Amino acid sequence: MSVTFQLDGEEFYALNGGPVFKFTEAISFFVNCETQQEVDELWEKLSAGGKESQCGWLKDKYGLSWQVVPTALGKYLGDKDP
Repeated sequence: MSVTFQLDGEEFYALNGGPVFKFTEAISFFVNCETQQEVDELWEKLSAGGKESQCGWLKDKYGLSWQVVPTALGKYLGDKDP
C-alpha cells in the first residue's frame, strides 16, 4: 500500500490511494534540463504511452504529470528585458 524511494538523493513517500484518488496536475514532477538534448530525451521517454501537452507539460503512461523545461527558461523569464 505504500513505498518510499529516492530520486536524485531526494526521498519520496507514495501511498496507493486506490481508484478513488487519481493523479491530477495538482501534483507533478518538475525537471530542469541543461541541454535541449536532455529535454528531448526525457520528453521522449516520459511521454511514451502517455499524453503530451504544452509548455513543457506531459503525462506519463501512469497519468503522473511532469514539467520538463530547460534551466535557462527561468533566467529568460526573470530577465528585465522582455
